[in-house]
Amino acid sequence: MLSIPIIATAIIFALIALGEWISIISRARIPMLLTAMVGFLAMKWSGIFPEDILDKSGFAALGAILIGPAIVHMGTLIPFSVLRSQLKAVAIALGGVVVSGILILTIVPWVFDYQTAVAGVGPISGGVIALIITSEKLTEIGQSAIVVIPALIVAFQGVVGMPLALNFMRKYAFNIQKEMDNGTFVPMNGADDSIIQKQSEEKKNPLKSSMTMKLFFVFVGAALGVALGEITPVNYSLWCLAIGIFGLKLNVFEGKSLEKANSFTITMIAIIFVVIGTMQDVTPQQVLNNLPSILLILVLGTIGISLGGYITSKLVKWHPYKGMPVALTALFGFPGDYILCEEVSRSIARNEKEEKAIFDELLTPMLIGGFTTVTIASVVVAGLIVQTL
Repeated sequence: MLSIPIIATAIIFALIALGEWISIISRARIPMLLTAMVGFLAMKWSGIFPEDILDKSGFAALGAILIGPAIVHMGTLIPFSVLRSQLKAVAIALGGVVVSGILILTIVPWVFDYQTAVAGVGPISGGVIALIITSEKLTEIGQSAIVVIPALIVAFQGVVGMPLALNFMRKYAFNIQKEMDNGTFVPMNGADDSIIQKQSEEKKNPLKSSMTMKLFFVFVGAALGVALGEITPVNYSLWCLAIGIFGLKLNVFEGKSLEKANSFTITMIAIIFVVIGTMQDVTPQQVLNNLPSILLILVLGTIGISLGGYITSKLVKWHPYKGMPVALTALFGFPGDYILCEEVSRSIARNEKEEKAIFDELLTPMLIGGFTTVTIASVVVAGLIVQTL
C-alpha cells in the first residue's frame, strides 16, 4: 500500500498537517517543521515507514524543482521602498547575523571542525532554503553524516528564539505604555499594519493577469538563476534571489509572485518534503553523535544574534528591547514574528487604541527583520559559506 505514490504522499503530508495543527494550538511555540521531522524519524526508525517512502511518493522530486521558483518569489516579497523606510531594522537584523556567524565560525571549528561550523552558520540565520542549500553541498562533498546538523538546527531554533524575543518585546511594550501615559510617545515613521499586503503599483497588463503567465515568468526567472549558477562560481540561490528582487523593481514580476499565481502553498509543501528527505538516511547514532555540536551552534548563534542586535540597536539609537527581537527573527521568521506582535499587543494593552499603537510600533520592524534574515541574509550566507567547503 505504501508503495502507491498518492498514499505515500498523503501519509507524509499527514505529518506536516499534524505539525501545522500543533503549531497553531501552541501559538507557534512548537514549530511545524520540528513535529514533521521528528515524526518522520520516529516512523522510519521504528520500521513503520519503509526506507524508500519518499522516493515512492515522488513529491520530494517536485519540491527539488520548485526551490528555484520559491527563492525568486522570496525576492518579490517586499519592495525597495519599504526596505528603505526601515533601514535601521535591516541594519539590526544584519548585525545579529554577522555577529552570530563570527562566533560560530570562530569557536565551532576549534571545538569540532570547519565543516560542522559551516553546517550550522547558514541555517541558524534563517530557515528552510538555507537548510536545503547547506544540505545539498554537504551531500555533494561526501559529508552526509552531518546533514542532521542543519536539519535539527532549523527544527529547534524557533523553540529557543520565540520565547526570548517575546520577553524583550513585552518589556518594550511596557516602555511604550509608560510613554503613552506621560505623553512622550512618538509613533515610528513608516509603521503600517497593512505591510503584508503592501504592493508596488503597476499598470494593468493582460499577460500578467493570467495565473499561468505569472507562474511562467517565475519559472523562467528560476531557470535563468539555475543556469547562471552552473556557469559561474556564484550559487544558484543568490542568482534566483537577485532575479526576484530586481525583477520586482523592474516590474517583470508582481509582488508575492507565487501567491498571486495561487501556487505558494503547494510549493512550500513540496519543499518541506525535500527538507524531510534530508533526514532520510539519518540514524539514531548520528543524532546522538552530533547533538553536542547542534547545541553549541544553537547557543552561540542565539548569543551572537542577541549581542549583534544589542550593539546595532545602540549604534542606530533604538531601544535594545525594540531592536533585539528584530535580530532574533532570524530564529523563527514569518509567521512567528506576526504572531508575537499580536500576542504582546493583546496581552499588554489596556484598551483597543493602546493595543493598535503597540501592534503598529512592533509589527513593521519585526516583519522587515524576518524578511532580511530568513529571506535574504540566510540565503546569501549559506550560498557563500558553503562554497568554502
